[in-house]
Amino acid sequence: MSLSDRLNEDMKQAMKSQDKFKLSVIRMVRSTIKNSEIDLKRSLDDNEVLDVLTREIKQRKDSLQEFTKAGRDDLAESLKAELVILAEYMPQQLSEEEVKAIVQQTIEQIGASSKADMGKVMTALMPQVKGRADGKLLNQLVQQLLG
Repeated sequence: MSLSDRLNEDMKQAMKSQDKFKLSVIRMVRSTIKNSEIDLKRSLDDNEVLDVLTREIKQRKDSLQEFTKAGRDDLAESLKAELVILAEYMPQQLSEEEVKAIVQQTIEQIGASSKADMGKVMTALMPQVKGRADGKLLNQLVQQLLG
């Protein structure tokens, strides 16, 4: 089942169970996906839907930090609940050790030796861990291993 189909089925289930919060989160994501489809004038494949979900999660994490700094715990709690729902649609996340092993292997394959090669390493890494690892963690590990 594709991610779009799964979102549709979960939306129907949320309607039936009258889970208004989950329903609103799924509708918001489906709306963002639909807007992307309109912009591209075609349906999105699973990788593109995953990109949309990743973007939505990143936006919420950034907002969560800002709300926490501002002392808006009510909004922060709501965002945490949204993140839990969105995480259900993401692939299984890699552990830090698994990410580190992939980074090390990629650095060796490319023959990177300094921070000047960071762009090459990141370009090769991103397709391998798409949706399964945080970009900030990848960046930190590449800098650490090249530096």
